Amino acid sequence: MKKLIAIIAVFTCLQATAQFAFSLSTDLSVLRNFKKDQQFWAFGQNIITDFHLTPQNGIYLYACYYSDGRFENKLTATAKSFLTNPQQINFINRAKVRLKEFSVGWKHYLKGNIESGKWNVYSMAGFGIIFGKAFNEYTMSIDTALYNLPQRPVNSSGRFKRLTFDLGLGTEYPLGAEVYLYGEGKVWVPASSYPSKYLFVNENAPFSAVFSLGLRVLF
Repeated sequence: MKKLIAIIAVFTCLQATAQFAFSLSTDLSVLRNFKKDQQFWAFGQNIITDFHLTPQNGIYLYACYYSDGRFENKLTATAKSFLTNPQQINFINRAKVRLKEFSVGWKHYLKGNIESGKWNVYSMAGFGIIFGKAFNEYTMSIDTALYNLPQRPVNSSGRFKRLTFDLGLGTEYPLGAEVYLYGEGKVWVPASSYPSKYLFVNENAPFSAVFSLGLRVLF
């Protein structure tokens, strides 16, 4: 977080001294997580600052947050002793995952530019960090004196982080007075997958796509 603030401060100073053009954008967004055993939909908002180093190239800063994504996992508790009956108990974990992401990267206009009076098409590539929180609730109480519970996910809530490589493609159309209507799609490709006891699936998760529609204002 401190590094992100430092980056924002640097580019704010650059804008002030070099008089780069910049844009502020906001949108409504839908997120789909595709990872098996962790699939969910969520809704949220992006807040974006673009620093336009040239009419066709610049640096973007994204901050976004999403509602809880809900899914279920089938789990099994195993008996500690062969004398225990039954030897296994099957139950369900009702999970929720809440995601926030901060991202910085490069934006390039493939068609048009930041102040074009026609349709524009642009691409994005950058790095981000996901701040997530998982909520887990078992559908039954298991006697831990008799049964071993799964290592993941634990029957609790907790936070996790993930580094991501972000890729995106967007299009926009001028509405007038330096205001542009845009739509874009992005994918968050996990760049780290260290284990979290709050997630049933950790490897390459979450793996999400984001679809957004919003307004950009050029200054």
